[in-house]
Amino acid sequence: MVGTVVVWMIAVFFVGMGVYGLAAPAALVRPFNITLGGAESRSEVRAVYGGFGLAIAAVLGFAAVHSGDVRCGILIAVGAAIAGMAFGRLVSAVVDTRTAFYPNWFYLLVESAAAAALFAVAATG
Repeated sequence: MVGTVVVWMIAVFFVGMGVYGLAAPAALVRPFNITLGGAESRSEVRAVYGGFGLAIAAVLGFAAVHSGDVRCGILIAVGAAIAGMAFGRLVSAVVDTRTAFYPNWFYLLVESAAAAALFAVAATG
């Protein structure tokens, strides 16, 4: 029961990111000091943050209402993807100049916690 709630919470986060990415791509990336110059860059943000975010939310929703190997596989795959995002931020922290806590460190913590939670839910069935 708790595991399913955790999966739904992470799915809701991805729904929010996905909708925000589709509706307001420039606003979504503004905290990262990214300026979108044209339709191509807005399309990229809509694809990666919008469409991908909604797809991840959908598979997490599927996992939340199913059990067994498929649920476990989804949770491990999504957990690994989110852990990869956190790892990329960690690499950037090592090779780039120092940044403020928000947004980079904040999202590193959010992504690390979400990945760990999905791995834990997958491990407990």
